[in-house]
Amino acid sequence: MNKMYGTCFRALRKAPGLKPVKLQQRAFTVTAVQRQQSFDSSLDKPQFPGASAEFVDHLEFIQPNVISGIPVYRVMDRQGQIINPSEDPQLPKETVLNFYQKMTMLNTMDRILYESQRQGRISFYMTNYGEEGTHIGSAAALDPNDLVFGQYREAGVLMYRGFPLDLFMAQCYANADDLGKGRQMPVHYGCKDLNFVTISSPLATQIPQAAGAAYAIKRENMNRAVICYFGEGAASEGDAHAGFNFSATLECPLIFFCRNNGYAISTPTNEQYRGDGIAARGPGYGMMSIRVDGNDVFAVYNATKEARRRAVAENQPFLIEAMTYRIGHHSTSDDSSAYRSVDEVNYWDKQDHPISRLRHYMTARGWWSEDDERSWRKQSRKTVMEAFERAERRQKPKPDLLFTDVYLEMTPNLSKQRESMWKHVQQYKEHYPLDLYDK
Repeated sequence: MNKMYGTCFRALRKAPGLKPVKLQQRAFTVTAVQRQQSFDSSLDKPQFPGASAEFVDHLEFIQPNVISGIPVYRVMDRQGQIINPSEDPQLPKETVLNFYQKMTMLNTMDRILYESQRQGRISFYMTNYGEEGTHIGSAAALDPNDLVFGQYREAGVLMYRGFPLDLFMAQCYANADDLGKGRQMPVHYGCKDLNFVTISSPLATQIPQAAGAAYAIKRENMNRAVICYFGEGAASEGDAHAGFNFSATLECPLIFFCRNNGYAISTPTNEQYRGDGIAARGPGYGMMSIRVDGNDVFAVYNATKEARRRAVAENQPFLIEAMTYRIGHHSTSDDSSAYRSVDEVNYWDKQDHPISRLRHYMTARGWWSEDDERSWRKQSRKTVMEAFERAERRQKPKPDLLFTDVYLEMTPNLSKQRESMWKHVQQYKEHYPLDLYDK
C-alpha cells in the first residue's frame, strides 16, 4: 500500500507549480479501482473485488500522513506578479476589470447589508469578505448553462451570472419582488433562470443533491456540468461522503468546490480533521483532486476551467479545495473575536486579500489607477445604496402566499388555515399593518 500511495503522490510533493491538468493526472483513476480483473487461481495475487493491491508479508499500518503535503497551485504571488508565464490565463483587460468590479461590488454590498442588519432593518446576514476570489474565479470558468448548488457564502457566483442588486436586496428584505416570495432567511438566494439552485440552511444537503443532478445531466447527454460549493466544515457531514461516493461510482460530470476558509463557524481546521485538508480525501473516492490558492482569482479560474472541461468530456467528478480565509464573522449571529485574534484577521485583510492582489496585477499593467479606484468605489456604493433604498420602500409579499406553491390545487385543510388566518388578522388588525403588504 505504501508503494501504491507513493507512486501517486511522490511527484506531487516535488512540484508546487504544476499545471492543473498535470496535478490532476497524479490522482487515482476511477476505472482502475472499479473493474475487477478476471479470476486466475494460478496467480498469487489478491483477487478481492473491493480494492487493487498487492500482498505483503510484514505487518504495517498505513500512516495518516501518507497523503500529506498536497501543494497549493497558484498563478500570482501576493503582489499580483505572474509566477509562471505559461500559467497566465491571458484574459483580456475587459474581463479582468469585470472580475475586479464584481469582487468589489460584492464587498460593498456586504458592508451595506451587514450594517443594515446591525441597525435592525433586516434579520440576518452573512458576508463574503476575503473569499471573493473563489466566487468570481470559479463562476467565470463555467458555462452559463451549468447548474450551481451553493451553500450560503457564494453570492459572488450569482452576481457574476447577472443576478441584479435589486433582487439581492429584495431577498434580504423579503419584499414583494423577492423570487422566493419572502419565505426564506436572508442570503438564501436562488434563481432558476441563472441555473442557481435555491440555498438551504442545513449543512451539506446540497452535496448529494448535486450528485443526483449531475447523474441526470449525464444520462441526458446535455454537455453540461454541475458545480457544488461547500465549506470545509460541511465536508465533515455524512452527506459529503454520500455525494462524493455517488458521484464517483456513477461517474458524474460534477465539480466539488470546497472553500477551506479556516473555520467552521468557531471551530478551526485543526479541530475539524487530522488529515491533509479536503483535497486529500479525493483519491479515496477515486476522484481527481487539486488544491488551489483561493485568494488568487486566476488560479481558481484555471483550475475550475480545466475541471469543468474534463468533467464534461470524461464524465467524472473533480474535487477542488480552494484555500482562503473568512475575514468577516461567520454571520451576524457570530462574534469571531471570541475565538481568533485581531492580528490574525488583519494579516489576511491587509497582506493577502484577493481584491488587493488582483488590483496589484491591474495596476502593474496600467489598467487601473488611484483615480479609477476612487471613482469606482464612489459609483459602486451609490449603485448599491440606490438598490438598498428601493428594497426598503417596497411592500412585503401578499399574506396569501403563505399557502401557495405547496399543491397544484389548494387542499381543504390549507383553505381552512387560510380562512382562520384572515379571521385572526381582521379581529386583531391593529397589530397587523396590512398597508405594508402587497395587495
